Amino acid sequence: MLQDNSRLKNKDLSHTLKKTYNKLFKAFGHQRWWPGDTQFEIIVGAILTQNTAWTNVEKAITNLKKAKVLTPKKMHDLSQDELSKLIKPAGYFNIKAKRLKHFLNYLFDKYGGRLDRLFKKRTDFLRNELLQVNGIGPETADSMLLYAGEHPVFVVDAYTKRVLSRHMIIKEDSGYDDIQKLFMKNLPHDVKLFNEYHALIVKLGKDFCKTKKPLCSKCPMI
Repeated sequence: MLQDNSRLKNKDLSHTLKKTYNKLFKAFGHQRWWPGDTQFEIIVGAILTQNTAWTNVEKAITNLKKAKVLTPKKMHDLSQDELSKLIKPAGYFNIKAKRLKHFLNYLFDKYGGRLDRLFKKRTDFLRNELLQVNGIGPETADSMLLYAGEHPVFVVDAYTKRVLSRHMIIKEDSGYDDIQKLFMKNLPHDVKLFNEYHALIVKLGKDFCKTKKPLCSKCPMI
């Protein structure tokens, strides 16, 4: 499946991306992603999911809910050690507790702990701000913007790169920004579309386009 993508250079990328979306949606339907009852829960999940499976994140979030601290103010008031213990199931818990604290300090210092104030900011300015917060990279920042703040940005992850490179839509050495621009330039800037598209790609990557032994013969994109 890993072939030279030069044949796609002159194709209509917008048509290709829309066609891909339609095939995936027909195969999988609505994904209802990102799971979370509140904006803040989605943000916490976006930070905790770094380098771990979502099932582990769910356990950590359950701990936070049981402790009744899953709000910006209550979590901000916790010590880093207290937070580390609660999110232990998510792995790298000391590092992730520190990252959550960095975000919370930013939220309270700049926006008084108010997510509504945070997400009112213009998308490009807010994205640049988030990327300055220690421990928040492009994928985490974009997940916060899209899923919690409903800003029209496309989230790119390892599944996106793997699927698109194997189907010769991008080069294997394409970086995050290049892949994101591909979607942003060739699709309508629609929050629901970007949300569903990313979730569908994740579904495809997990169930079919696996790192080892991909199920190419059963792939809905074929």
